[in-house]
Amino acid sequence: MNNSQNLWFKRKRYGWGWTPSAWQGWLVTLVYVVILVALSLVVDENSSPRDIILTFAFPLVLVTLAFVQIAYKKGEKPRWQWGVRKKD
Repeated sequence: MNNSQNLWFKRKRYGWGWTPSAWQGWLVTLVYVVILVALSLVVDENSSPRDIILTFAFPLVLVTLAFVQIAYKKGEKPRWQWGVRKKD
């Protein structure tokens, strides 16, 4: 299993998911956000539904799946939690 020095993402304290805990995690998160902004700039009011699917929605799904896969591999095992558990 991962030791805490190699974790890019830590489990969220409230809810389910991760938060960046190392510079690598912050870099991956920043790249993800930059890609989302770039994808959003491609779509405008003149874009057809087909264009929106091919240039925004499909790439958005692929990039999000890649981001979640990286967080899963480089982070703590996710679980639902509400605050700090006594044994954590």
